[in-house]
Amino acid sequence: MRPEKATIVEDLRSKFQGSPFLIVADYTGMTVPHFAELRTRLAGTGAKLSVVKNSFIKIAAKELGMPDLATALAGQNAVVTGEADICAAAKVLNVFAREFQKPLVKAGVLDNAALNADQVRALADLPSKQVLQAQLLGLLLAPATRFVRVLNEPGASLARVLQAKADQSAA
Repeated sequence: MRPEKATIVEDLRSKFQGSPFLIVADYTGMTVPHFAELRTRLAGTGAKLSVVKNSFIKIAAKELGMPDLATALAGQNAVVTGEADICAAAKVLNVFAREFQKPLVKAGVLDNAALNADQVRALADLPSKQVLQAQLLGLLLAPATRFVRVLNEPGASLARVLQAKADQSAA
């Protein structure tokens, strides 16, 4: 392999290692302004879109022991990687595909497990990580909140009775 190709594969390998997920999307027919818009939207979620030859993707994935993506790597493909949330990146791709009918999500990898296109779309339908964390926090705090309310109720009831008695004697 020529040195410049080895450098590309090394760069791709480092992207794959630094990302807990990978999404393969077919970008056939997309224009440059669409690409720029999609990259901007993905950057907001901490994800990056890279256009790389399929053979380089295969080599980098094989060297890292990732699942075989050979069936998805046909045609013009772009790879989405990121440091954080696959759901947010999948959601951006899903919304963008609804608006412009491109790109077509073909496959993905999450924590070294292969995902098909339907599974990636299912991840897009999940709430964001922050929403899930807030829901979990609400569930964890609910019993404590009810417990404090129960402990506070006798004192509040006594205060209401005394206030009612004070109002009655003032009248």
